[in-house]
Formats: sequence, C-alpha cells, structure tokens
Amino acid sequence: MTITVEELFDTGLQRYKDGESAANLIPVFKEVCDRSPRASSAWICLSWLYLLEGKSKLAYTAASKAVKINPQDPQGRINLAVAMLETSQKGLREHIDIAKQLIFVNQEWEEEVKNSIEDGLTRKPDWQSLAKVKKWLFEE
Repeated sequence: MTITVEELFDTGLQRYKDGESAANLIPVFKEVCDRSPRASSAWICLSWLYLLEGKSKLAYTAASKAVKINPQDPQGRINLAVAMLETSQKGLREHIDIAKQLIFVNQEWEEEVKNSIEDGLTRKPDWQSLAKVKKWLFEE
C-alpha cells in the first residue's frame, strides 16, 4: 500500500518533533516536495532541514519555492532570509519586514515563529544567522 503525501508529511513532522535528525528527514521531505510540488509547507520544512544541516544553497532554493507558492507564510520568509544571510545575498531585509508585518497581524503566527526559532537554536545553539533574524524580528 502506498503512503499518501499527507501521511508522509505528517509522519516526517512527527519524527522531527520526536527529535530525529535533520539529515535523516531530508529525504522524506524531498519526496513530499517531489510528489506535491505546490505544497509550500513541505518546501518550508525542507528548507529548514537544509539550514539545520548547513546546506544553505539548497535551503535558499527550497525557501524561494515556498515563498513563491505562498508569499504570506512568515516561516517561509524567515527561512529565506536565513538562507540569504548564510549565502551572503542581498535583499533579505524585505523578507524580514514582510515576516514582521505578517506576525504582527496574527498572534498565532507569532507564537509559531518564536517556537520555531527556539527549536532551531536548541538544535543548533551556535546558529548566528538565526539569532540575527530573531533579533531583527523581535528586538528592533
């Protein structure tokens, strides 16, 4: 029996929440993206996993796809900004500003973003680019 894309995504997300490594989960989310290329949430997850593994160029590509599919998702914008910071690209401020606007109008998104950033800093404590983005989002 073939597992559905939704089941694969949900299982991958649960495995991540249970503490499984990003490296193990990248193939899972690559498959979700291959099978459902218009699912921005899958691209957001894949870009986050790439960022955790230090694969900034791949993260940039995945986050760019996520933002193109759904420009109103703050996490996609944040992942893109982090990837841009890590690959020394210009123009990331626009994504920070849009993410700030989005989380300002939606308290639930703000909590999700804060939790995501804390999760990232727990998994990768020396993640300087994420710490910078956190400061730009919440301390400026």
